[in-house]
Amino acid sequence: MLLIDRGSFDHALEAAMLSAYNPVPTLAVKDLDAARKFYEDTLGLTPSEEEMPDGVMYTAGSGRVFVYPSSYAGSNKATYVSFDVPTEKFDEEVAALRGKVDFQTFDLPGATWEDGVARSDEMKSVWFADPDGNILNISVRL
Repeated sequence: MLLIDRGSFDHALEAAMLSAYNPVPTLAVKDLDAARKFYEDTLGLTPSEEEMPDGVMYTAGSGRVFVYPSSYAGSNKATYVSFDVPTEKFDEEVAALRGKVDFQTFDLPGATWEDGVARSDEMKSVWFADPDGNILNISVRL
């Protein structure tokens, strides 16, 4: 006879339910007006028509990104949001950002850097920051 701990079973079902929903990256900024200029003018994101009392919800592809003011803005030093672009659009998107943002480089095992772009056998990527230091990424799998 197989005995199942009902509590563990229920917990596993509850945890699996989140996989049915789209995550919404949430970015803290110090100055919402400056952030709007960056996300709308520099990155070309479109504010959604959804009313947000304390920030701006942007649509991006089939996803969304929420930007809101916080005193903790820029405190994370890791990538906040990655945009997966089609292989044929990567160079075009990077060219459109060149001169508008500073591409960041760092030690990335297995990758070589050329003009701010990391390349490996599996991917091409660039990293850059918004005005508050939130790190964003554009990446393509090869």
